[in-house]
Amino acid sequence: MREYLLTLCITAAVTYLLTGPVRKFAIVAGAMPEIRARDVHREPTPRLGGIAMFFGLCAGLLVADHLTNLSEVFEKSNEPRALLSGAALIWLIGVLDDKFEIDALIKLGGQMIAAGVMVVQGLTILWIPLPGVGTVALTQWQGTLLTVALVVITINAVNFVDGLDGLAAGMVCIAAAAFFMYAYRIWYSYGIEAAAPASLFAAILMGMCLGFLPHNMHPARIFMGDSGSMLIGLVLAAGAISVTGQVDPDLMNLFSGSERASVHQMVPVYIPLVMPLTIIAIPAADLILAIVRRTWKGQSPFAADRGHLHHRLLEIGHSHSRAVLIMYFFSALIAFGALAYSVNAASMWIVLSVVFLSAIGLVLLLLPRFSPRAPRWAEGFVPPRYRRRRAAVLASEDETAAPADEDEERVPVGVGVSGVNGATAVGSRTRTR
Repeated sequence: MREYLLTLCITAAVTYLLTGPVRKFAIVAGAMPEIRARDVHREPTPRLGGIAMFFGLCAGLLVADHLTNLSEVFEKSNEPRALLSGAALIWLIGVLDDKFEIDALIKLGGQMIAAGVMVVQGLTILWIPLPGVGTVALTQWQGTLLTVALVVITINAVNFVDGLDGLAAGMVCIAAAAFFMYAYRIWYSYGIEAAAPASLFAAILMGMCLGFLPHNMHPARIFMGDSGSMLIGLVLAAGAISVTGQVDPDLMNLFSGSERASVHQMVPVYIPLVMPLTIIAIPAADLILAIVRRTWKGQSPFAADRGHLHHRLLEIGHSHSRAVLIMYFFSALIAFGALAYSVNAASMWIVLSVVFLSAIGLVLLLLPRFSPRAPRWAEGFVPPRYRRRRAAVLASEDETAAPADEDEERVPVGVGVSGVNGATAVGSRTRTR
């Protein structure tokens, strides 16, 4: 565990320290797209944050290769090298897209090629456990197709959820933390060495996200861009592929006792099929709702709009930071709920706890809909925001200030001028609001 923690800290430190210089490089290189109608930030913000995250990945793998216990992962398995090869390719495609806005089909082809590179080097699904059927061995073509599909879906899911400051990095970090606990338990409790690469990938992924988050929290000084979102999506998928398709369920000796007991004991084997979906669950729901919404209006399913989940959270009254925290909450609930269920599938307390926390999340989600106002005789004893007269004054001020805000947002901000969403390479950190 200490070596995993050291790898995580080194990865986070390298990512954090390199993000500042990468931000200045992105400003000089002009990797700052214009603000689109669906964007929620008000000022042009540099991208290419994935450069720092990629070097953090390289640093984590390099350190792990020189540690006593983790070096065995590189000796007994080719999966770390397969991950590095696929990550380098997908990172390069992301950098080009952040700078030149390459076509979506080209990016999709690059994602499939990166997945194919990992398959060629041994990071592929060899078998898959199915409830009621058991462990099913896959042919080479079946394993390749399933691996490529999982990689492409996970990459695009993470890319799709990258809509608010700190959202994608935080959600992936939460999913990686839950996945690390699961993979480490398989390796430590059952003594299965094949789960060690997945534990290493999850630890490095947490370090990449934790090192980048301080620069990416609202107001973000830099975006990870496609170079970062596709990279962390690929690393997350690689861990899922490693522990799902490489760990033999028969080595866990779970087929003992009655049939009902065996079903409960086999839950840890099925969890890898569910765990990658913990990061995809919220974006997938958003994707389905977007397709239904756009086709219902007679628009193309690929037409951009401001109807995504994070846009709706902002519209109902949540602040930027609160919307991100709410999505963190639901991501953690799904990920750690699945983890707890894998530890003790027969416990009803786990189900009740998930239901209770879901109810709390629903209340927090709808909190801005409730606007309690104190009676007039008690207005002197409550904060100003609960006073009727104060609320009416604030509403009128917002209405009169709206046109000025819209005019202010249309004023372009040039590169090298103070006000580019934080400090520029030569200017001080200022905000328009």
